[in-house]
Amino acid sequence: MPARWLAAAALALFAPPAHSADAEKPNVLFIAADDLNHWLGHLGRNRQAKTPNIDRLAKAGVTFTRAYCAAPLCNPSRAALMSGLRPGQTGVYDNGQDWKPVIPVEQTLTTQFRNAGYVVYGAGKIYHSSAHRPGEWDDYFVGADAKGLKPHPTAKDDGVGGIRFKPLACDDADLGDHKTVDYGIRHLAAKHDKPFFLAIGLHKPHMPWDVPRKYYDLFPLEAIELPPTTKDDLKDVPPAGVRMAKPDGDHAAILKSGRWKEAVQAYLAACAYADAEIGRLLDALDKSPHKGNTVVVLWGDHGWHLGEKEHWRKFSLWEEATRAPLVWVAPGVTKPGGVCDRTVDFMSLYPTLCDLCGIPVPKHVAGPSLKPLLADPAAKWEHAAVTTFNRNNHAVRTEKWRYIRYANGDEELYDHASDPYEWANLAADPKYADVKKELAKRLPTENKPELPGKKEKE
Repeated sequence: MPARWLAAAALALFAPPAHSADAEKPNVLFIAADDLNHWLGHLGRNRQAKTPNIDRLAKAGVTFTRAYCAAPLCNPSRAALMSGLRPGQTGVYDNGQDWKPVIPVEQTLTTQFRNAGYVVYGAGKIYHSSAHRPGEWDDYFVGADAKGLKPHPTAKDDGVGGIRFKPLACDDADLGDHKTVDYGIRHLAAKHDKPFFLAIGLHKPHMPWDVPRKYYDLFPLEAIELPPTTKDDLKDVPPAGVRMAKPDGDHAAILKSGRWKEAVQAYLAACAYADAEIGRLLDALDKSPHKGNTVVVLWGDHGWHLGEKEHWRKFSLWEEATRAPLVWVAPGVTKPGGVCDRTVDFMSLYPTLCDLCGIPVPKHVAGPSLKPLLADPAAKWEHAAVTTFNRNNHAVRTEKWRYIRYANGDEELYDHASDPYEWANLAADPKYADVKKELAKRLPTENKPELPGKKEKE
């Protein structure tokens, strides 16, 4: 174990409580959860979800009911959020591409905070595969994967094909996320002479959905409800969309296995485990001397399908893959119980954090600050959310519409006022031509060539 980590741990464990030295600069607790979709109790998309800790955070500040990722897979989503640059501006579209050569250290979110006098700590998965550069962090704890853990005796196997899940015979503390949160707890308890930016990245509910048996027991299999679907959902989806859905892949395997409910149970269990770890972090903040001067933002890097539109995983431009949690608590700005229905995307996290902490927003940053919506969730908002999956495939989301245009010109259009599960593609109906025309004005104009890199399934 590095000496600097031992020293930091000792300081965190034995230092007396104290406020940050610069009371005018708030601290930041930046919480990321991997593959966490909108199946949260307070969002109501899945009424069986059990996420009491995320729900209490939402009650303490402002939750966004229409928050969308910049890209529906880990690497480009996180690279965009942390750099302020959309995928089309960097060429980072896939998981196997190295973002570091095209995103200089000086452009990243954490660098702005370091330059502004913050001490920047990180742990777990913030960038894809826990990649990080020393120049962006003062200290980073990569964490530990949960390897060699024994399946619970009730486990059948490792799931269905690539959809991997089983209950474990272990305690929460045996999983890597617990150790990542331990790191955060130590820093929240410590004295800090400077304001701090603390990034905690959880791997769950990313597959495999291998979590302690007690989380599976929260969701009895006989009571599991499948997500809403409709027969032949892809019949009005153009070829480019069907290729993304890959209905003959994961979905066909799940149907053949008869284990759809088991997979849903497993995902809910993994979400409940992640929520419990987030609860430990929030409890530590509540007990810390920094509670009244710490901005908290919680986000999921993208959504996740569990059979909706005959699709599993992320890797699509539909609602389930692109919508994710976004919750803010900003002392002096947010009020408890705020619910914002405006349509936002994660390109706004970078400028919002800078705005809240009095740090200049670099000119390269693409998104608008959410501070006006944090102060007044019903404030006027002219921005749409935009998601990109691979080069020149985009979705534009407003409060009413989702418009998808693929690189080959294929289109989809959904009216969320009457069709929240996107079952009726209206793109071919001439009466919506003007709607499409207006939404198309929001499409990104930069679509750089894709960087080299191996395609990754997860």
